[in-house]
Amino acid sequence: MKDLILKIEAEFESFQKDANSQLESGNKAAGTRARKASLELTKLFKEFRKVSVEEGKK
Repeated sequence: MKDLILKIEAEFESFQKDANSQLESGNKAAGTRARKASLELTKLFKEFRKVSVEEGKK
């Protein structure tokens, strides 16, 4: 679970950097990367929920 949390943190930092780059300077490529990161975060959050529920059952 710790590895999953580290992956989420890293992906969120990447998303935040790219989203801010798009917002501040209008960088279209950064917007594309931010959208890709948001999809990956969705997958990671679903995996976190699954693992969290399993941990809660122990």
